[in-house]
Amino acid sequence: MKNMETQKKPFWKRQLPNMVTWSRIAAIPVVVWLLTTDDPETGFWATIVFIVASLSDLLDGYLARHFKVETLLGQFLDPVADKLLVTGALVMLIPLKRVSAILVLLLLSRELLINGLRAVAAGNKLIIGAGWTGKWKTGAQMVAIPCLMLNRNLGGVNLLLVGQVLLWIALVLSLISAFDYMSVFFNKFDSDKPPG
Repeated sequence: MKNMETQKKPFWKRQLPNMVTWSRIAAIPVVVWLLTTDDPETGFWATIVFIVASLSDLLDGYLARHFKVETLLGQFLDPVADKLLVTGALVMLIPLKRVSAILVLLLLSRELLINGLRAVAAGNKLIIGAGWTGKWKTGAQMVAIPCLMLNRNLGGVNLLLVGQVLLWIALVLSLISAFDYMSVFFNKFDSDKPPG
């Protein structure tokens, strides 16, 4: 029923949120290219593109709700775009010696694990909402990455150090949220088993 109502909306209203999401995906190779050199100017522009792309996540969600055009494609693309943006930035920061490869590996491994569990849960019609630790983890990452990209002192604050500390905090929060998610996941599966 909801899908039928969405289809009745003008084409531009239906597609606008997804176009914003696609623009976020299009920004990823730009960020990656800008981070291929350890140059303050390209680091600055990488930061600008990353922040604008990150903020577009709020815009596409707002547009989808405002026009009441939330679609399956949008629900799929939105988190994928976010994860690709973060992954691309973190991977490119490794050769610049601004982030530990082990830390990035742990963060990405957690994402793969949770995405796998989400796929299994969705296949069994289980919905597990994001906890507060997952949201704080995302917030810490989104602040840490621009700090690492800028890699300079700002008003006496060492942004590189701030970014590194925030990223370790994000890792701790991601491990806690992964444990919480797995606990809920396996508890729901256990409760669905027939007695005996």
